[in-house]
Amino acid sequence: MGREHCGRRKLIYILIACLAIQLSGCAVLNNQTGRTAQHDTRKRVDSEEEIRAKSAVRHLSLSKKLLEQGDHDSSIKESQKALSLSGKSTPGDEALYTMGLAHIHHKNPKKDYEKSMILFNRMIREYPQSQLADHARTWIELLQVIEKLKKVDIVIEEKKKELSK
Repeated sequence: MGREHCGRRKLIYILIACLAIQLSGCAVLNNQTGRTAQHDTRKRVDSEEEIRAKSAVRHLSLSKKLLEQGDHDSSIKESQKALSLSGKSTPGDEALYTMGLAHIHHKNPKKDYEKSMILFNRMIREYPQSQLADHARTWIELLQVIEKLKKVDIVIEEKKKELSK
């Protein structure tokens, strides 16, 4: 009887071992399935980011065309859309730069040098490594000179008025 008992015991151990192997196999399978789901989620996020980036590029392209056509307000709106879609990555720098240009464009009847300087400064601050940063700095300096000249013109006009009295 002792031998039978050992045989049964061995059989029980073998069954437990098989059950443990099966369960661990399911756990590995579940872990791999979890990785696949996680990978799919990452792919979905990547594709959403890609879609946003492509949409931002389309809005920026439209903004530049509208600027060339002289539709400054629509150009600014499209640049704002591109900026909101791009976040802190390209083409956000181009969107800010284009908005700055739209505000000072020679055909824009509503020129606003101050808004333009604010946008150029923001572009430099948020995208310091951008290739457009040097261009923005140049525009800022130029706009500051224009603002100083305007003040000088006002002073000259005031002096003329005083002398004519």
